[in-house]
Amino acid sequence: MARKKFDEETESHERWLISYADFITLLFAFFVVMYAISVVNEGKYRVFSNALGDAFGGKRVAPKMVDEIQPSISLPNLAGRRRAEAMRRERELLTLLARDLTSTLAPLVKEGKVRVTQNSRGVSVEINASVLFDSGDAMLNASSKEALLALAVLLKNDPHALQVEGHTDTAPIRSPLFPSNWELSASRASSVVRLFAEAGVPETRMTVIGHGANIPVAANTDPDGRARNRRVAVTILSALPDTTTEIPTR
Repeated sequence: MARKKFDEETESHERWLISYADFITLLFAFFVVMYAISVVNEGKYRVFSNALGDAFGGKRVAPKMVDEIQPSISLPNLAGRRRAEAMRRERELLTLLARDLTSTLAPLVKEGKVRVTQNSRGVSVEINASVLFDSGDAMLNASSKEALLALAVLLKNDPHALQVEGHTDTAPIRSPLFPSNWELSASRASSVVRLFAEAGVPETRMTVIGHGANIPVAANTDPDGRARNRRVAVTILSALPDTTTEIPTR
């Protein structure tokens, strides 16, 4: 009997290895891409791009690096501009106040009894002592109150701090009330502050200083110079903060 020959097709049990190898390859490529993206720089990106180009037969294209984004306004510049704007507004506010003070005290300004000035400290109103006090006295006379009350009306609602300073000439004074010009100058400044407080200017905004004869505005060698030195200065202090520089030790 003739033997039948069967060509039996042998079933392959290793086909899964092909799919598994493809999966592993794709997974490896995925992690390589993720790593390259996470630590990208120009050199690594170019090498990686060229390697992919070689692998897939594509053209090598050098990547265009994105320029670093520069902030349009840096924080120091912004702070500087804000500070400059605050300084400009403060100067304008003090200038308007100085004009109002000059207008209010115009008769005394024209007579040379009052002087209004503006500088980096603020606005200063210097009032000759003859307008406010009798000779050697610290009590305000009757004629002085009208000018001071008009001044208080302007200053009452103004937010700036006030510094009231008393000044004398070099002529010595010795009395039970005023052993020296220190006491006389401080008492005269205090009298002005008390009137301001009674007129509604907050006491917390005011300070008193007595300089005696130590800050003259004229020579004390003649009567006119001594008269100019006897004065009370009301300074409306600028709200701009003082800049402090610490001196390092050597």
